[in-house]
Amino acid sequence: MHLTRRGFLQRSPVLLAPLALTGGWRLANSIAAASTGPAVATFNVRKFGARGNARHKDTRALQSAIDAAGKSGGRVYFPPGDYLSGTLRLRSHVVVQLEAGATLIASPDDADFDPLERLSYHSFADSETTDFNFALLRGRDLEQVTLLGPGRIDGNRSKRGGPKPIALKLCHQIRIRDLTILNSPNYNISLLGCDHVDIFGVTIRNGYCDGIDPDCCRDVRIANCDVESWDDAIVPKASYALGYRRSTENVTVTNCVLTTACNALKLGTESSGDFRNIAFSNCAVFARSDLWGRAPTSGVSLEMVDGGHLERVAVSNLTVADVRVPIFIRLGNRGRSQPAPTAGKLADVVLANIVATHAALTSSITGIPGHPVRGVTLRGLRLTARGGAGADVARREVPEMENAYPDGDQFGELPAYGLYCRHVAELMLDDVDLGLAAADARPAVVLDEVRGADLRTVIAAPPSGDAPVFDLRSARDCLLRGLRARPGTRRFLRLGGAQTERVHLTGSDLSAAEMPFVVAAEVGANAWRQEGNLLPR
Repeated sequence: MHLTRRGFLQRSPVLLAPLALTGGWRLANSIAAASTGPAVATFNVRKFGARGNARHKDTRALQSAIDAAGKSGGRVYFPPGDYLSGTLRLRSHVVVQLEAGATLIASPDDADFDPLERLSYHSFADSETTDFNFALLRGRDLEQVTLLGPGRIDGNRSKRGGPKPIALKLCHQIRIRDLTILNSPNYNISLLGCDHVDIFGVTIRNGYCDGIDPDCCRDVRIANCDVESWDDAIVPKASYALGYRRSTENVTVTNCVLTTACNALKLGTESSGDFRNIAFSNCAVFARSDLWGRAPTSGVSLEMVDGGHLERVAVSNLTVADVRVPIFIRLGNRGRSQPAPTAGKLADVVLANIVATHAALTSSITGIPGHPVRGVTLRGLRLTARGGAGADVARREVPEMENAYPDGDQFGELPAYGLYCRHVAELMLDDVDLGLAAADARPAVVLDEVRGADLRTVIAAPPSGDAPVFDLRSARDCLLRGLRARPGTRRFLRLGGAQTERVHLTGSDLSAAEMPFVVAAEVGANAWRQEGNLLPR
C-alpha cells in the first residue's frame, strides 16, 4: 500500500518510544556568547518562589522573575530542578538560562496556557502555523531575547496537539543556544516575522511535529543542531500567517544532523511570500525506521505552490541515507491566500556535492505547463536508487497535479529511476552518477518538455529491458557532452516528441551501447545531431 506523507501523519501512532538523550554542542561560555557589554543582573527563579520539584506549578514565580529582569534587562537563572509551568511571557533584553540539570516542563493542563489567538484576518493555514499564544515560552514585538542551555525544555506530551515549547512573533535579535527540547506536541521552535535570529547547538528529541520553523523571517542562522522530529526537521516557510506577505530571506542552515519521518530540509509548503538568499550546507540526513515506522519522505524539498518566488538557493555537502526521495523541487499552483490561483516562480537553484543511497522513489524537478522551473544546477551528485520497477512504470503517464499539496511522494513511482524533470528550463547536470541496487526497467533520466538542458559527465547504471539510459521527450536546445555508456547498456539515448528540436550530443563514449540512439518517427530529421562520439564497432 502506498502511504503518502499526509496520510502517514494522519495515521500516526499516539506514542513514541522514549529516546536516550544526548548532549549537544556546548559553547565555552554561553553567557559571554549571548551578551556583550557590562555585566547584567541575575534573577534566580528560586528567590521568586519557584520550587522546581515537578509537582507544584511554578508559573507565577517564573513569570515574576522574567518580569523583574525585563524592567532593566537581566538574566533569569534556572538552577538544577524540574520547573512545571504554563505560559511564560518573555520580555525584551532578557537572557533566560536553564542550567545543566534544570528542566522547564510544560504543564499537562492546557488551561494553564494562553488561549489560541483570535486573528482578525484569514490566515489560510492551520493553528500550528498561525498561533503564537498557546505556548510555554512566548513573545511578541520583543528585541534582544536570549534562551540558553545547557538545560532542557520538556513539552510533556505523548502525541501531536498542544502548546509550542518556544513561540516568537515579530521579534528581532533572538538567540537560542545549547538547549535540549523534548516531547513537543507542536512546532519545537516556531518563529514568525522575526529578524536577526541565531539558533546554535539545539538538540530536539521525540518531537511530534516540526523541528525548527522560521516563517517570514530574515537574517537567520541555524547551526550545529541535532534534530529528531516526527514531521519536517528544519523548514523555513513564507506563509500568510501575519495577514500579509513577507519574504523569508538571508537564511543559513549548516552542520546539522537530521532525522525525521517527513522532510529533513524544506522550503514551503507555505509559500505565499518569497524565499531569497538561502543556503543549506554540511548536513547529515538519515532514517530512523525503528522509531518512526517509515523512512523520511525527502532529504531536500523546495516547494513553491502559493504564488511566491523562490530564487538564489544553494544546497551543498549533504549525505542522505535511506530517504524515500533525495531531492524534490516543485513549482505548483495551489494558490493558498490568493484571490485567484497564480503560479509563482522557482529559479536560480544550485545543489552540489550530495551523496544519497537507497532511494525508494525518484528525485524530481517539476513545473507546470506555461510555468517552468528555471535555472537549476545539480553538480557532484551521487545517487543510488533501490530499483525493482518494471516496464509498466516506465510507460506510466504522470499527472500534472497542479493544485495538489506538494510532497516528494505525491507522484508515486515515476518513469525514471534516478531523475525525472518536466517543465524545466535552463537545467544543468554536471558530474552526476546514478546507480541501482537492483535491476530496474526505467530510464535513469527522463527530460520531459525541458528546454535548455546541459548534461556534462553524467553516467548511469543501464536499465533492464529496452529502456534507454536517457529519455528525452519534446526536449529543445539541449547539449549532451562527456556522457558514457556503461557495460551492459542496450539503448543509450531515446528522442521522442514532435516538439523535439536542437538536441546535440557530442564528445561521449557510447562504445558499450548496443544501440546508441533510438529516434521516434515524429522527431524531425534535423531536430538533432551527434558528432565526435565514440560509437560501437
